[in-house]
Amino acid sequence: MTDSKNPETIVLHSGWRSDPTTGSVAVPIHQTTSYQFNNTDHAASLFALSELGNIYTRIMNPTNDVLEQRIAALEGGVAALSVSSGQTATAMSLQNIAHAGDNIISSTDLYGGTWNLFANTLPDMGIEVRFVDPSDPQAFENAIDDKTRAIYAETLPNPKLEVFPIAEVAAIGRAHGIPLIMDNTAAPILCRPLDHGAAIVVYSSTKYIGGHGTSIGGLIVDGGNFDWAAAGDRQPYLNQPDPSYHGAVWTVAAAPLGPIAYILKARTTLLRDLGGAMSPFNAFQFLQGMETLPLRMRAHCENASKVADFLSSHDAVERVIYPSLMDDNLKSRADAVMNGGYGALMGFELKAGSEAGKKFIDALQMLYHVANIGDARSLAIHPASTTHSQLSPEDQFSSGVTPGYVRLSVGIEHIDDILADLDQALQKI
Repeated sequence: MTDSKNPETIVLHSGWRSDPTTGSVAVPIHQTTSYQFNNTDHAASLFALSELGNIYTRIMNPTNDVLEQRIAALEGGVAALSVSSGQTATAMSLQNIAHAGDNIISSTDLYGGTWNLFANTLPDMGIEVRFVDPSDPQAFENAIDDKTRAIYAETLPNPKLEVFPIAEVAAIGRAHGIPLIMDNTAAPILCRPLDHGAAIVVYSSTKYIGGHGTSIGGLIVDGGNFDWAAAGDRQPYLNQPDPSYHGAVWTVAAAPLGPIAYILKARTTLLRDLGGAMSPFNAFQFLQGMETLPLRMRAHCENASKVADFLSSHDAVERVIYPSLMDDNLKSRADAVMNGGYGALMGFELKAGSEAGKKFIDALQMLYHVANIGDARSLAIHPASTTHSQLSPEDQFSSGVTPGYVRLSVGIEHIDDILADLDQALQKI
């Protein structure tokens, strides 16, 4: 059962059967800071990485470990790391292999918080971010130089919702020893980026994985499918002695443990030093969410498809932004990597513009007006005045936000109730 490749089974069984002492079937919350070592030799082995085990909850925890094993199995990776938020996951996924003086290449189609991280905070740390329009995959090739360490993109970018050309860009990066890091937050179950050539997957587990709007967290999944050693000087921080861990060369130190050099370094240096740990309680919450993730994603997608059809035929709506309604090239790209639906996110623009969008949001009665996506509940927001408000008008436009754009995160309520609320709000603009 635990070897099943079916997601409905993985989310219930991978990484855990029962507690060997009590027989508990539910994963316990290990609310502890520290762990008793068997003896001094055992402690030395753990710190020397000659064996893996628990040292301190800032670095690892048994509850978090089950979550990490489960998300790695779901994504087809070899190991994972749980962290305090999706933003932490994004930042650490890049800081693990890019330092001051290096650069990364990013898709322009990004969540607003990620755009601000890339446009301002990472450059403050000395890491240059080169933004590339993903409509032309070859543009990523043109942006590469000898200091490029990674390519970053979102599978189903929020809010543009144009599925990223994963296989094409991953192949370009691999030819240069450069990994593709994919944020798959908006498309769990629907897409496995590692199957299409990505090397690393990141999540804001706050969203669909948790699914109930209760907990903040992030995940980094190591695909184990990228040859870091062969990349040589292109990836110096995994192939040269690391002074932060008594000169360890990570591709060598990890070899006896499996193809986990990338995630081992992230855990034992960045997580140890920066301290962005996920609490065991939040890990427990995400495990509960994962158990129903395949069922919820199915319901999300079914409802979203019906909402898209409803809005696209409504007189007040100028256009609907949803993968199934895009032109043939973009829809074919979505069909190549998405299985079981096109996701729960959509955008639309009202013919009456920005003020109509605000009136629509204020008129909603059931849908929540919140700065989140991925809840079981349906959500709505006006990105230009909220999630993307820190960006310049030009940067907003580049990321897919126009003044009249409204974003929906379609939930799993009964479709008749969702449509009724949308309809009554549209009648009031």
